[in-house]
This record gives sequence, C-alpha cells and structure tokens, in this order.
Amino acid sequence: MLRRSLRALIAAAIVTSTGPAFAQAQSEPQARFVSSFAWASSDPAFGGFSGIELAPDGLAFTAISDRGFIATGIFTRENRAIASVENFSISALHGLNGPEMPRYFDDAEGLAIAEDGTIYISFESEHRVWSYATPQSDAKALPRHPDFKNMQNNSSLEALAIDANGTLYTMPERSGEITRPFPIYRFKNGVWDQPFSIPRSGDYLLVGADIGPDGRLYILERSLILLGFTSRVRSFKMGEKSLTDERLLIQSPLGLHDNLEGISVWRDGDENIRLTMVSDNNFRAFQRNEIVEYTLTEPLVEAAE
Repeated sequence: MLRRSLRALIAAAIVTSTGPAFAQAQSEPQARFVSSFAWASSDPAFGGFSGIELAPDGLAFTAISDRGFIATGIFTRENRAIASVENFSISALHGLNGPEMPRYFDDAEGLAIAEDGTIYISFESEHRVWSYATPQSDAKALPRHPDFKNMQNNSSLEALAIDANGTLYTMPERSGEITRPFPIYRFKNGVWDQPFSIPRSGDYLLVGADIGPDGRLYILERSLILLGFTSRVRSFKMGEKSLTDERLLIQSPLGLHDNLEGISVWRDGDENIRLTMVSDNNFRAFQRNEIVEYTLTEPLVEAAE
C-alpha cells in the first residue's frame, strides 16, 4: 500500500518539459496519473506485451507479445480504473499459411486496428507489416518499403498507428544515430512513403504509437538507465507533409513504471483523452506486467497557425 501510494504521489508530479525541443509547447504537460494495474495469468504464453489497443469504451482490448501471441479480453473498471480482466484469451499469431511461423518471424511489436476490425501488426527481425482479418486468421503481407531491409535487427518497426482514413504509420525503435530523427513511414493507397520524421531528444527510444480521437499522433518512448526505466509520451499535430505543435505529456521518474512499450489513446466517460500503456516484462521474474493509465485533464490549446 505504501509503495502504491508513493508511486501515485510521484506520478502526480510529472516533470515539466525541458530543453529547446519543447520550446513551442503552448501549455504545461496535462497528463495526470490514474492507476497502475498488475496484470497476471498462469498461461505460459502470458507476458512480453509490446502493443495494446482498446475499444472506444475502454473495456474490450487486444494485445500482442513479442513472442508471437495475440491476446483479447475485457477490462472491468471501478471508479474508471482497471480492476480486473475477464474473458481473457491468448493464442499464437498465424503466418501466411497457417499457425506456424519460422524462427525470428514472430517478433510482433506494433499494433493498430482499423475501424472495420482489420488487425495490423509490425514485426522486428524480419522487418514487415502484416494484416489479420481476426486474431485467428492467417496473415496477409503488405508491401515493404525499400528502407525496411536495411533496418537494425531488434530495433526496427517497433510502433504502428492508423488514422480514421485507414492510413498506416510505422516507426523504427532506433533511427541509426542519436542526432538523426525517427523516420515515419506511411502506407496509403497501397504505397509506402516517408513524409516526415520525429525529432530525437535525450536517450529515449521510440517504442509505441497511436493516433488519438483528437487526430493527434501520440508516441511512447522509453529509456533504460541501469536497471530501471523512464517513459515519455509526446504528441504532435499531423499534417500531410509535416508534424507540428510538439507537446510533452508524460516523462515518468526512473523506476516508477516498468518497460512500457504499447499505447492506446481513447476518450473516456469524462470526455478526457486517456492514455493506456502496457509493459513488456521480457518474461523475467524481476520485471512486471502492468497496465498504466493517465488522462489529459484539460483540453490542449492548439498552436496558432
């Protein structure tokens, strides 16, 4: 109880933005810590979650693991905070021709779900994006951008997001150099392009992305310092050829959360934007599976054009 209370107090004092990368922000960070739910299961496939998507009501969810599993379930909530998981199911992702995937093909990292229910997943190691009609369907391969083949092993297509028009956006975990922005690849009308990038700041790596109901791009970043993690969420206004109005929403103290890797952005019953994030415990006993939630307690003021 003391540990949980202390974590909540620390989270309530999320640090404000620092450095020139955030000089254009129009307000102080608005993210407020809601809760951290300890997620557990006796299923041997449980763990390693790298992506999560919630239904508009914040109850039904889909999650993927970096060992090639897909999970679904229903959150129950008390005072709007996650209290338990019901109807939990987990199964192996299929390859192109059935349930078996070759070694290194199952490192699922990014998750996005279209309005028609189509599931899109980005993979590392064999850098690609596949689609699924249902969690139990065989995969269908999307074309690959030429840049994908030269990406770093275990640091490639970590994040995936989809907008209201069905356009996909994927981003690598590493850009190749600490001063090089993270490239964003866009799949629109059956063709990939690379219209814009996200500036790097500090030692954070890009691990998750989603497009919120407000149309903004939200990115989850993570930094490992010694044996602890610090997480950060930034958001951007999206244009056809550029990202603008960068805002720092969360920068968690070291060790407050575990290895947060997946993010889902939705609007809750109080009409606040809510950020739901899931951790990847790497199947290690000293790490934890947790689902963390924050809300943006006030509407963000758009920057002047």
